[in-house]
Amino acid sequence: MTPDYDLLCEQLKAFISDEPDYLPVLSNTSALINESLDDLNWVGFYLMNKGSLLLGPFQGKTACIRIALGKGVCGTAAAEDKTQRIANVHEFKGHIACDCASNSEIVIPIHKSGELIGVLDIDSPKFDRFSEADQAGLEKVVKVLEEMMVYNG
Repeated sequence: MTPDYDLLCEQLKAFISDEPDYLPVLSNTSALINESLDDLNWVGFYLMNKGSLLLGPFQGKTACIRIALGKGVCGTAAAEDKTQRIANVHEFKGHIACDCASNSEIVIPIHKSGELIGVLDIDSPKFDRFSEADQAGLEKVVKVLEEMMVYNG
């Protein structure tokens, strides 16, 4: 069953309107997604820092701290500035396995003022977890972040 992404976006807008700073926004967004979607084992953000992706707020097990552009699913999404929806991460050349329980992944680039500022990264222990509807819904969530969040990182 596909989650109600419109409701998720409305919930996100409500807490961003109270405090738009990126740190609490990304922290609460990772928690909201983790609570709203089934079959996830990691939800979080990597933010651009000194030419690579640096770990930001997340829900899940400990994670890779820094990811080079073009490396793994996150680095590829950032380098290509394009959503990566991977049905089987074990078939993705150069996959970085922070949690060996992860079997599928979706990574969505995030922008502010036309510049890439980071990515939303979501992992699942289930193969082929993320549908086209999930991708469209999560891209709407990222659009809310891009439009409402204040980023000064």
